[in-house]
Amino acid sequence: MGIRDLLLDVASTFDTTLTTTSGNPGQQVLKEAGTRLLGALPYGMEAEGHGGQGGAAATPWVRVFDPAAGGSGTQGLYLAYIFAADLRSVALTLQQGVTALSDQLNTRGEKLRTHLEFRAQSLLDELPSDLVAGWTDQPLLKHHGWRPRAYEASSVAARCYEMDQLPNEGELCADLGTMTVILKAALAVESQIEIVPRPEGPVVEYTNSGHGTYEGLEGFRPKTGDDYYVQIAAREEQRKQVHEGLVQRFGPYILERGFIPITLGVHPRDLVLQAGDVEWLVEAKAVKKGNSTQAVREAVAQLLEYRYFWYTQRHEPKPHLLGLFSEDIGCYATYLEDHGIGSIWSTHEGWAGSASAVGWGMVEGA
Repeated sequence: MGIRDLLLDVASTFDTTLTTTSGNPGQQVLKEAGTRLLGALPYGMEAEGHGGQGGAAATPWVRVFDPAAGGSGTQGLYLAYIFAADLRSVALTLQQGVTALSDQLNTRGEKLRTHLEFRAQSLLDELPSDLVAGWTDQPLLKHHGWRPRAYEASSVAARCYEMDQLPNEGELCADLGTMTVILKAALAVESQIEIVPRPEGPVVEYTNSGHGTYEGLEGFRPKTGDDYYVQIAAREEQRKQVHEGLVQRFGPYILERGFIPITLGVHPRDLVLQAGDVEWLVEAKAVKKGNSTQAVREAVAQLLEYRYFWYTQRHEPKPHLLGLFSEDIGCYATYLEDHGIGSIWSTHEGWAGSASAVGWGMVEGA
């Protein structure tokens, strides 16, 4: 099962006249969305369906989001498959959190929609034109309720599908992959844009696009490395935040080597290092069960992606690339070097690294 089967099942089983607890089979399909889409989602993304609270939603949807970036559906940016009220079409759309903005503006009417439309256009204008080409469909949800109309106004980029002409699974997966890249690019510019309500209408103000100048650990605020608990199938499962712990331990170490570690304002990047006018883009990866192959592949993909959207597209000087790993990656260190990427990994004694990392002065040579 994948995206196509899930969308077709929602369209054929969801009943807007039933409550969420009165045997509405479409509600069950939506509840299973996260599990059913596991194999179809881009790396790091999760999904959940929504069919309403109490009464059925006029326009049911399936949210696709990066848990590390937030975007709860009430605030932040996220992706969603939103069905039209007649269930004959569905839009894959990059959405803003309409609930939070509605609360902020204290309105659900035209003022909100105007604000959303202006903000959506401002975000779209900041995205690379070649990336969003072909993603300018306007969702038409066919309902007069404030939420569906807000969803229409909120859309930054979208592609709409007619249910009787739904693309095949491969095309849908490719579209979602592209939209995930658009989401990450939008998250990168969102913090630089502030929409200020004015009596004559909203205006856009641009904040500093850089992450500022820091000293010591001023710009280093990694997530906690403590254990945390998540609810899975009505039980608590303890998970170690190896990734966050890796970054947390590395920061003070690399500061002692003369590099300023920065995590503030650099999301979705893991970490940026500065030394004088030189910058390093760092991607941290936990090596799971000794599988350095997977960790290295993910690091390469994300480093190249972030360099393209954060530096190349902005005409910024390209940074050095560095993979940070929780354990020795073996022969992949020379593989990364061949692709212009340095690497550092945690050891029992401290830290070790590849030839580039030694040359940069980040670790001692063998």
